[in-house]
Amino acid sequence: MTKIPDRLYFKIGAVSKIADIKPYILRYWESEFDMIRPQKTRSNQRVYRRKDVELILEIKRLIYKEKFTLGGAKKQIRAVQREKGSQLAMNFPEKRYMKALKQIRDELSSIKRMIR
Repeated sequence: MTKIPDRLYFKIGAVSKIADIKPYILRYWESEFDMIRPQKTRSNQRVYRRKDVELILEIKRLIYKEKFTLGGAKKQIRAVQREKGSQLAMNFPEKRYMKALKQIRDELSSIKRMIR
């Protein structure tokens, strides 16, 4: 497994070295995978976050080791993201979430009345 340095942001050259992929491939993957969204600095340099680097490593694994096509890799990554999203939804059922928000609103309203 590739070790990602403990930093918040990475320039394209650093990501290229970590993933052992040429920068032009990273730029191409940005156009193909809408999940990869590096920020740009004032000087228009790409700056990747850690989650972008992890995603790039996963894409590389799917394409080079698992022999997925670009389309297949996109489908696989979207399926994993949907699964993670549904797991989050199961952890926070809407009724409980709405009940907690209503309780917070009621408490804030009572504090507001006490201040007046």
